[in-house]
Amino acid sequence: MFGPQTALYVVYALAAATAILLVEIAYLQFMARRRRREINRRLNVLATDAKPQEALRTLLTERGLTPGGDYLFGLLWLNRLYAQSGVTGRPLTFFGGFLAAGLVLAVVLKLFGAALPVVLLCLVIVAVAMPLLFLRRARGRRLRKFERQLPDALDMIVRSLKAGHPTSVAIALVGREMPDPVGTEFGIAADEVTFGAQLEVAVRKMAERVGFEGLQLLAVGLSIQARSGGNLAEILANLSRTLRARFIMRLKVRSLAAEGKLSAILMTGFPVAMFLILQVIAPTYYGAVWNNPLLLPSLGGFAAWALLGDFIMYRMVNFDF
Repeated sequence: MFGPQTALYVVYALAAATAILLVEIAYLQFMARRRRREINRRLNVLATDAKPQEALRTLLTERGLTPGGDYLFGLLWLNRLYAQSGVTGRPLTFFGGFLAAGLVLAVVLKLFGAALPVVLLCLVIVAVAMPLLFLRRARGRRLRKFERQLPDALDMIVRSLKAGHPTSVAIALVGREMPDPVGTEFGIAADEVTFGAQLEVAVRKMAERVGFEGLQLLAVGLSIQARSGGNLAEILANLSRTLRARFIMRLKVRSLAAEGKLSAILMTGFPVAMFLILQVIAPTYYGAVWNNPLLLPSLGGFAAWALLGDFIMYRMVNFDF
């Protein structure tokens, strides 16, 4: 009844339909995961049927803090960096993983006959430098996201206050409605107030836990309002406008400084890229230069000069305001 040509068209149609269904399934899975990520960490912990007090203890201890919200270990700068990075998990597990990876790499390099200074350098880079760089990068991303979200959170608090809600309820509303990182941080502050902490103390701990200077202004505003009175909704509305204008100014400065940053990257990377290209396409290009005793001092001087230029350009395109 059906010829070979018709059967071939049916196979093509079924293959196209299968491909469309696979793409749709992948899209739905991606959107479901994205929606789950938009729910803040605190609500995810509470969704596991954990009691509110146990959930608060979990949220604090996984950030390297005590159940009371204080720093856990003696190296305050490292503990502060870990807490402000937003990394979840035990600090010993985090740093122990990098240390184990560094030891494994050191053993492998030693088995392949690498020199001891090279082995020690690789161990220090993997076990010490990499976790610190990872935490600093994670803290930077989190602070930038917090800076974008905080004005919206303050506007939500202002609307709640104008509707007649107390300040603690308005902060708890932000903890329920906002995604991470603002949602979790305000939710932790609301839980601390629920379990007996003063609102000013909870907000001050949140400012220390996050490391964003705008929260210091919020803590000061709440403290002044609690002691001398005043229209808190108006104070927070002005703070929201100030933070939003500051964020817009920061974006303008970043866009204007993009050319300088790109120039620094190109000026630093171009000599290295050309050296690698020449080594691939013309290995004998430099000839007997490698045996010249002036080679290493010259390269060191050029590298120091380039780093000095990068530092100057970095200072020119980075502003604190």
